[in-house]
Amino acid sequence: MEQNKMHLINKIFNNETIRTMWDKEDEKYYISIIDIVSIISESQDGRKYWNKLKQRLKEEGNETVTNCHQLKLKAKDGKYRMTDVCDIEGMFRIIESIPSKNAEPIKQWLAHLGKERIDETFDPSIALQRVIDLYRAKGYDEEWIAKRIKSLQERKKLTDVWKENGIESNIEYAILTNEIYKEWSGMTAKEYKQYKGLRKENLRDNMDNIELILTDLSEEATKRLASKQKPNGLKENMKVAKMGGHAAKVAREDVERNLGESVVTKENKLNYKYIEDKKENKGFLKKRKFNWLVILTNW
Repeated sequence: MEQNKMHLINKIFNNETIRTMWDKEDEKYYISIIDIVSIISESQDGRKYWNKLKQRLKEEGNETVTNCHQLKLKAKDGKYRMTDVCDIEGMFRIIESIPSKNAEPIKQWLAHLGKERIDETFDPSIALQRVIDLYRAKGYDEEWIAKRIKSLQERKKLTDVWKENGIESNIEYAILTNEIYKEWSGMTAKEYKQYKGLRKENLRDNMDNIELILTDLSEEATKRLASKQKPNGLKENMKVAKMGGHAAKVAREDVERNLGESVVTKENKLNYKYIEDKKENKGFLKKRKFNWLVILTNW
């Protein structure tokens, strides 16, 4: 299937075009505020409506405006013009600030999500069932889902060992994970996702069986080595993570030698394919190059 939609946006807006940009570095979407405001408010002049709303939000001390940026977005006439954009969280904050009947269903949906998350703090099994239902809805079979839940448990055991060995921050966990991936696959987790054409999608959810086995082997080897050798701090744990990744590298090379082909594939589970219109936006963040994605809704 051709993945030319961001499903979250599709579910909210019907038969409308929302201009959206993907930031590869931060792995985050930026969305045209004027497009959102125009649809929700039904204003004939979305830009004018947003300017007034922005001023009111500033006066109220709303941080949403502070977190907005300007990027060049492609207009209907084909020209690129500077336009205010926000991330997904900012999008919902802005929608909540618009007094319109069109915003009410979204506000009710957000309230329901909040209630669900609170319910899950009292009964975590609700969250687990929600995860299972989401995987089923995406087309994963029961055997795969069971293995995926098991892999989440094993991953938690690995991070627990790292924590015991002096690893504390999420950044350090990411560094160690990248050491494992780089050793056996030749890519960091982010590079691996990009290789498969993924964005917000989970990397493991889009691996085939051999890739998953190699990932599990590398992390299991790292966990056992770290438990036995008890490295302390990031530098020592990086060496052990590389050793764990090397175990999977040896297995990969042996399989590939016999198969005569690479087991690291560009394929992803649901055959995502993003339509990109590359254009440089200077002066934003670190003068990065963004991939453009026009979201065409059809719900």
